[in-house]
Amino acid sequence: MKSLISAVLFILALCAGPLAHAQGCATSGGATVCLTATGTSSNVQLSWTVSGTVTGLQVYRDTDSDANGRGRLAVLSASARSYTDSSAVSGTPYWYWVKFTTGSGSYNSNPAATARAGMRNLTSLQLSANMSPGWNLGNTLESIGGETNWGNPLANQAIMNGIKAAGFKSIRIPVSWKQYADANDNISATWMARVTDVVNYARSAGLYTIINIHWDGGWMNQPTYAQQATINARITKFWTQIANNFKTYDDYLLFAGTNEVMMENDWGTPTVEYCTVQNSFNQTFVNAVRATGGYNASRHLVVQGFNTNVDHTYNFFTVPSDSATKKLMVEMHYYDPYNFTLNTDNDTIWQWGNIATSASNTETWANESYVDAQMNKMKSRFIDGLGMGVIMGEYSAALRNNVDSAQKYRTYWDQYITRAAFSRGVVPVYWDAGYTGDHGSGLFNRSTGAQVHSGVISTIVNAAK
Repeated sequence: MKSLISAVLFILALCAGPLAHAQGCATSGGATVCLTATGTSSNVQLSWTVSGTVTGLQVYRDTDSDANGRGRLAVLSASARSYTDSSAVSGTPYWYWVKFTTGSGSYNSNPAATARAGMRNLTSLQLSANMSPGWNLGNTLESIGGETNWGNPLANQAIMNGIKAAGFKSIRIPVSWKQYADANDNISATWMARVTDVVNYARSAGLYTIINIHWDGGWMNQPTYAQQATINARITKFWTQIANNFKTYDDYLLFAGTNEVMMENDWGTPTVEYCTVQNSFNQTFVNAVRATGGYNASRHLVVQGFNTNVDHTYNFFTVPSDSATKKLMVEMHYYDPYNFTLNTDNDTIWQWGNIATSASNTETWANESYVDAQMNKMKSRFIDGLGMGVIMGEYSAALRNNVDSAQKYRTYWDQYITRAAFSRGVVPVYWDAGYTGDHGSGLFNRSTGAQVHSGVISTIVNAAK
């Protein structure tokens, strides 16, 4: 059975400091049991109170809030009121239950969640191996004009739970900051608290979580020598505030410095100037985060290739210097061929790949062999050559319901891209902008977390196994 989760369950549970704890109480069979879990640097301490008479106690643990599949840790005497879990892995969130027996039967306390304090000693490659597949909370916290201004509801716990239940292991949360900052780039405390709430929703669901500075009105899309100092100063100011706010969070939270930094409206091969300045943005981000200390001294950080384009990343990316060892990942995005994936002004190009039947409705330049070649570039240079994890932070193909109601080609493209990335060690993070209708990329009901396009969802999840 699925236990009800108390309203305060996750407020502190996922901050990974020595005081992180949560409490769960339940009354059944004439007894009330209230369980508290507290993470320390060496273990997790469980303690509970009992009102009424119990004849037996057992302790259970799981890595999510669903009691199904949990494992039993101990069988204790009815008088026991504490237990130490020394097998808890640092940085991993756990949910605990006390199962108590009375004269009327056996019952469960509500779960209490916490994490053993500390950052795990994992390289970026080791961490990234646990993150596939991922999903984007697109067009929400990065929306200019407010969180709901681009058509999506406020982010909530239900959508995070739905993502996790569907089989996704990580979430990328694009965030806008400038519109919530004053003239001196001091971020509003109200906005910082809102971003923290959404991060906590994701962490409470058991998802690896990535936050970034997204497009943010485009202030970074001037990678010129003339603007370099001004932009780097803002990157430093913003990331210092963001990193300080989250410095006690464990390594299930990652920071990504920027998004698709390019010269505005210039889609050609970048100049030496553009690449030099954009690479400096990555270095500034790393320096700012590391300077805040705490768990940020060893947090996994995601840095971007120019415009997150595969070829530009392969050809022009410079690895930032870092005081931490093997804690950097590189990010690229994948939307080829554009006329099939994103160009919804018309539906001329709506078939893709070797299964296509109409030459006039297909672009063959970015078929399966091209996908494989692009993913091999990321694997050879970064995963094999540099030992860096690789995040494919965005990819998706629009629904074209009016010409492909069965979603045959969209599903096949999603499957192939996901598998091509995952099989090479690249973490695929699907771009979901929320809208689930024709020409949209949304897969879930954002209010309830219910699956709208379950076939596409299961295809993506199964392709990353």
